[in-house]
Amino acid sequence: MSAFYELRQYKVLPGKMDEWVKIMEEEIIPFQVSKGMVICGSFRGEQDDSIYIWLRRFESEAQREALYKAVYETDYWKNDMGPRVPNYLDRPNNVVTRIIPTTKSTVR
Repeated sequence: MSAFYELRQYKVLPGKMDEWVKIMEEEIIPFQVSKGMVICGSFRGEQDDSIYIWLRRFESEAQREALYKAVYETDYWKNDMGPRVPNYLDRPNNVVTRIIPTTKSTVR
């Protein structure tokens, strides 16, 4: 299997978008990148201020599993970041979609 992506669409709680983007850009993304995660982009809805989307790339399922462990099984994630996330996100409405590039895609 070739590389694949996770398209993660989050529903941000009302009035929390600016804070959420700051946490993502200053804490979550740098932390995950430091553990080897490849973050391809981070976006907020142009017209819907409750939509936040980010895109992560994985070379294989084995790499995804290893990176999930490297990030989500740390004391930092379990004790500091993880407990803060529900203050910003309507988690039951988050959608994670695994996608693969088509043959003519520029992001292969």
